[in-house]
Amino acid sequence: MSHALEHLLARGAPRSPDRDSLEAWGKAVGAALPRPAIIALEGDLGVGKTTLAKALCAGIGVPNLAAVTSPTFSLVQQYEAPRGPVVHVDLYRLKSDAELDALGWDELMASAAVLLVEWPERALHTLPHDVITITLSHDATDPMRRVLRVVSPTRR
Repeated sequence: MSHALEHLLARGAPRSPDRDSLEAWGKAVGAALPRPAIIALEGDLGVGKTTLAKALCAGIGVPNLAAVTSPTFSLVQQYEAPRGPVVHVDLYRLKSDAELDALGWDELMASAAVLLVEWPERALHTLPHDVITITLSHDATDPMRRVLRVVSPTRR
């Protein structure tokens, strides 16, 4: 992991970002990501996981950001990027390991240059040790801000 990415995930991560700060940080993280990389995006419905995914994709270099939407119903979306495909999955609707297998989970993890996983707790036992986990929650004191917590391989 590069020094720049380590900084962004540690002291460089905003603790209570507004939307603009979250997007700027996500774009910077996306630009600094090594390949392959897996990012687990945790948080309640409507907290901004897809907004952060879009910002990460902007930093990664996905040319068509309008295509980056929540894969809640499709479950899997793939976006082309200069250094390999970005696979964006939403596991919210999955109820079992059999459904995870039917999704082609192992192949998705193996083929993606970057894998963005919303609702990663549905596949927690299958994620590698070097996953970057980003948790967003609502800021109880300011509805325009989120609370951001990052756990990366260097910050366990």
